[in-house]
Formats: sequence, structure tokens, C-alpha cells
Amino acid sequence: MKYSTQIKPISYLKANAAEIMRELSEQRRPLVITQNGEAKAVIQDVVSYEETQETLALLKILALGNRQIEEGGVVRAKVAFKRLREQRNG
Repeated sequence: MKYSTQIKPISYLKANAAEIMRELSEQRRPLVITQNGEAKAVIQDVVSYEETQETLALLKILALGNRQIEEGGVVRAKVAFKRLREQRNG
């Protein structure tokens, strides 16, 4: 995606808010808002935002799992199932 077509000044946002909201929902592309020529904010539709948050949560879980593997904080599945059986039959 080219962000160069998705950069607008804050004055454009103020003057075209309803149209921008419609386009965000339809196109599902974020919009970069500038103020005094500098990027200041990114706006996006709610569905895209929720998807991004879910993806970030999954990536955090994967990173934690990888860290546990690197630190030796895991056991083989065979050992884990054996422990569970022993606890259940206890």
C-alpha cells in the first residue's frame, strides 16, 4: 500500500470528516494526518483497528512462547502428558 496517497492535512480532515469516515470504512486503508507539514496521527476504521490489535496480541503470545523455548522453560509433550496423567490418577 502506498501511503503517499493517504496523507492529508488536518484542515482536510476538518472539512471532509463525513466523507473520510465513509472512505475509511469502504477502503480499509489508514489515513495519515499532518499538522504543519509533519505527520501527527493515523486514523483507520474500527474493523481494521480491531484486526490489528488481535494480530499484535497473537504476535506477543508467539514472542513469549519463543522466549520460553530459548530459556528452556518448556518440556516435551510426552513428559507433560505423563505429568497430567500422574496428577489425575494421583
